[in-house]
Amino acid sequence: MNLHEGFIEQLRGLLPDEWQALVDAITTSEPSVAVRVNDARGVGVPDGARRVPWCDQGFYLDDRPPFTFDPDWHAGRYYVQDASSMFIAHVIRHFVHEPVRYLDLCAAPGGKTTAAMQALPQRSLVVANEIVPPRARVLTDNVIRWGNPRCVVTSNVPARVGKLTHFFDVIATDVPCSGEGMMRKDDEAVAQWSPELVDQCAQRQREILTDVWPALRPGGLLIYSTCTYNRQENEEMADFIRQLGATPLEVPVEPSWNIHPAIDSDCPCYRFMPHRVDGEGLFMAVLRKDGDAPCQDIRIKEKNTKKADEIGKNWLKSPDDYVIDLQDDVYVAVPRDISRQVAALRASLNVLHAGVELAAVMGRKSVPHHALAMSVARSADAFPVCEVDYPTALRYLRGESITVDAARGYVLIAHNGAVLGFANNLGNRANNLYPKPLRILSTHLPDAKPTVIG
Repeated sequence: MNLHEGFIEQLRGLLPDEWQALVDAITTSEPSVAVRVNDARGVGVPDGARRVPWCDQGFYLDDRPPFTFDPDWHAGRYYVQDASSMFIAHVIRHFVHEPVRYLDLCAAPGGKTTAAMQALPQRSLVVANEIVPPRARVLTDNVIRWGNPRCVVTSNVPARVGKLTHFFDVIATDVPCSGEGMMRKDDEAVAQWSPELVDQCAQRQREILTDVWPALRPGGLLIYSTCTYNRQENEEMADFIRQLGATPLEVPVEPSWNIHPAIDSDCPCYRFMPHRVDGEGLFMAVLRKDGDAPCQDIRIKEKNTKKADEIGKNWLKSPDDYVIDLQDDVYVAVPRDISRQVAALRASLNVLHAGVELAAVMGRKSVPHHALAMSVARSADAFPVCEVDYPTALRYLRGESITVDAARGYVLIAHNGAVLGFANNLGNRANNLYPKPLRILSTHLPDAKPTVIG
């Protein structure tokens, strides 16, 4: 790996006593592998795994198994995430103790969004936004796989989100950056680096922060993060947020975590570097917007939405806690206590996903939606569950036809208790309803299931 000489000079200025150790870590050491388990699905501690110090649900693995061939991953039982990025969960748990409206502005692929859903108090509303359409689709898939019904996925430019004046209590901005912290695992980050790229990223970050700032209520939290090392995109950007009208906050950390403090700044900042921690490069700062005021609601005209009849009422654990509407030929259930906020978001933003999609209307039929299979809000008695062995699970995840021992009709396919999705059992075979974009394309059949969470 040939690092740009300008990048090495930058590190020399940042870390006079540590730059060589950081360069060695980037160029010669292997990235760590970590997963964060989904405790909402009853997943506990993986056998023999070492816990990530700042995240109770995070665990290091000894090697990198082929996650693609693990049904537990497809079932949303864990998320593969760099350990440094899991620090967001520690920040949220320290500062947020009541239900909030939370925005993840640059959310794809969904690691920090799903971590936030775990860490936030129950009954919080999470909005995950991603401007780039292909990345927004990946974000939607990962949110659905995680199964939390209190998340809305949107795809909008920051300026449009910023028009939701004082709508959010917390905004997380994991902004696009020069990616220096990913060089150990991403050759493109090495190849694309230049001083000009750093300048361009810093300018774009200032624009993003300025655009979204009005959406944060006075007294609300802004969590700023990058995966890069330079001061322009890190400490200088934290100082820029202060100029917008914010006070930096200190996050309690243990000395044993080896997190590097701010460089040439009195703003509390937290730098993760691979020569110090088992994780990739990450910078984070937390600031509170000056003032104090509650979230504002968006006034919208009530629409005569076509209400669902009895569809889905027997499919949810607590149907009375949801409002069920027909949205673009899909029955959607939204938690009742956030339904007005979700309606306001639909009226203001481009919404890709909200609540739980229950079923798609196809002619006179209603076909259960994959999101319902994945949702933790689904009633355990809603559909028959068909347990299949590992080879059959892989055939299902590839979109192939399978046979199951069950009554005719819609059934859930599961492996070792982990639900993978729907099939329509016709008796002699079962029509595979696993979504085409999610299917495994490789025809490789491992000798055994990868062991991640036991």
